[in-house]
Amino acid sequence: MPCARALRQWEIRPTSALRGIRRSRALMWLRIQGLVRALRQGGRYPVNYNDPAAEEQEMVCLEPMGSERMEMRKRQMNEDRDERNRKASYDVKEGTSDCEDCPMPTLEEVHSWGQSFDKLMCCPAGRNSFRQFLRTEFSEENMLFWLACEEFSKDANKTPVEERARVIYEDYISILSPKEVSLDSRVRETINRNIQEPNLQTFEDAQVQIYTLMQRDSYPRYMNSSAYKNLLNTLSEQSPES
Repeated sequence: MPCARALRQWEIRPTSALRGIRRSRALMWLRIQGLVRALRQGGRYPVNYNDPAAEEQEMVCLEPMGSERMEMRKRQMNEDRDERNRKASYDVKEGTSDCEDCPMPTLEEVHSWGQSFDKLMCCPAGRNSFRQFLRTEFSEENMLFWLACEEFSKDANKTPVEERARVIYEDYISILSPKEVSLDSRVRETINRNIQEPNLQTFEDAQVQIYTLMQRDSYPRYMNSSAYKNLLNTLSEQSPES
């Protein structure tokens, strides 16, 4: 039997089996790409069930499909996302404005950021500076999600709740999104249950959790970062009292 023969190869010649798995994975990825192209064009995609590599395909089940499979699914999700979703997204777009429009912070404001995370997040200039720091740590999606939730809860009449909730879900909650935020299983399951009939409180628990994550994890590093210290020094030099 093919499975038994594949298992024997795995036990006796693991290197050869791994090579077979890699070839199978490459073939599967090429077939998936061909299938996606065919579906987009409204055509058909031929499948050869007599492919001599079929025996090797059975060996794929011997290797856990973890992060590589997830990355493949994320890439496919990104390719299939339509233009309407991108335009409706509630994060701060690169094409419009890198960050929120706000005046240059004062020295007093920058000093206040060090007093509490709440004071930092209440100041638009503070959010901008903190967001730029998060970008260097590859966790900018946390700030983007928090801002999206703020917009979602305040913009009650302009756009249907269902549409805005779906966009936020696909951008930050879905496991297929490259901007997925880290939520515990309880909060994620609650959102998954409620997303079919969303309301303005759908993402409330998730927003609090991400806010707490930034406060406990990223905020202390930001306060000790060169970005914050340089801003503080620059404003100190420009201050008339200096």
